[in-house]
Amino acid sequence: MGNSVLGIDAYREVAPKGTIDFLLRLAERARGRRFLHVNSTRYGGGVAEILTRLVPIMGELGIKADWEVIEGDPEFFATTKAFHNALQGTEQVFTEAMLEHYLEVNRANAERLRPAGDLVLIHDPQPAAMIEARPPEGKWVWRCHIDLSTPQRRAWAFLRRHVLRYNAAVFSLPAFAQQLPLPQFLVYPSIDPLAEKNRRMTKGEIAKILANLQIPDDKPILLQVSRFDRFKDPIGVINAYRLVKRYHDVRLVLAGGGAADDPEGAQVLAEVREAAGRDPDVYVLDLPSNAHLQINALQRSATIVIQKSTREGFGLTVAEAMWKGKPVIGGATGGITVQILYGVTGYTVNSVEGCAYRIRHLLSNPALMRKMGEAGREHVRRNFLVTRHLRDYLSLLVHLTA
Repeated sequence: MGNSVLGIDAYREVAPKGTIDFLLRLAERARGRRFLHVNSTRYGGGVAEILTRLVPIMGELGIKADWEVIEGDPEFFATTKAFHNALQGTEQVFTEAMLEHYLEVNRANAERLRPAGDLVLIHDPQPAAMIEARPPEGKWVWRCHIDLSTPQRRAWAFLRRHVLRYNAAVFSLPAFAQQLPLPQFLVYPSIDPLAEKNRRMTKGEIAKILANLQIPDDKPILLQVSRFDRFKDPIGVINAYRLVKRYHDVRLVLAGGGAADDPEGAQVLAEVREAAGRDPDVYVLDLPSNAHLQINALQRSATIVIQKSTREGFGLTVAEAMWKGKPVIGGATGGITVQILYGVTGYTVNSVEGCAYRIRHLLSNPALMRKMGEAGREHVRRNFLVTRHLRDYLSLLVHLTA
């Protein structure tokens, strides 16, 4: 293993006691096995971000870990975006031509990548149909990061045919899963505490980045970090801020960008800019997908972090903010409900008025904000760090390929 132990050893300071030794023992049992991840984008979005960190650490632990990305044309990604929305409960129209093209692109990718390994983890709907070209050896697992609790029937019926051919499925929350005649596993996503987005920063570093973004820090900052996507409800956040503004002089920062596989981003961004209007205290930042340090600095300088999603896969921006000791107010949906312990690390809300009420309550109680921030950081340490994620994936590898 040479110096690779140093890589994993760096986590001893942040992970719960005993975690790293357990990981090293687990890795011994899985050593030499090939673990392949396949998804639809290398940049932008939570899945890519997690894989960027997980795959190299697996390699350090002696697992042959690889990560392949499928290719597709705009038509393919328009179809998979429609799938994404349909599986999360929004009615969409699917033509036979769309579904046929989806299968065609999957076939072409299977031909090009020839995915194989002791364990092949296929992430989300985009590459799901690659299962049709699986080799006879190795176990294939479908890793679903989205909320499948109330899918549009037609979309799910189409996708389910492919999912049934996998050896197992992995979901981020019990509520997201569907009835399937195959083993299902629960794995929470995670953040990497040593990544650019979450590492410690000096006051000077933070100040410099805020100055570059032209955001003064002379009043409390309310922050939402997320892609410009209607499910993240950025307009609702602006409306909540307006209600708060009558009582507290605050600033609102909406920081986000697009993901390579999301064609709707630009339109939502335009709507957000229009809703922000000429308010000098509302900042709408369209950041590139690699703006990790900027996001880190923004989260560290925020007074309260918001994630007012109406639908959410998991919403790791919540864990990121709590890791930095911030109270979080989030939509009562998806993985946000597992991350926010109500009244302990933050609050979940169902409306613009509820969101504004909780922001005002916190702004009036600085001691409570501090206490929630500390509780949040500890909650993340125990449940949402990359070291725990590794443990889950290695356990899956050992269990399924035993």
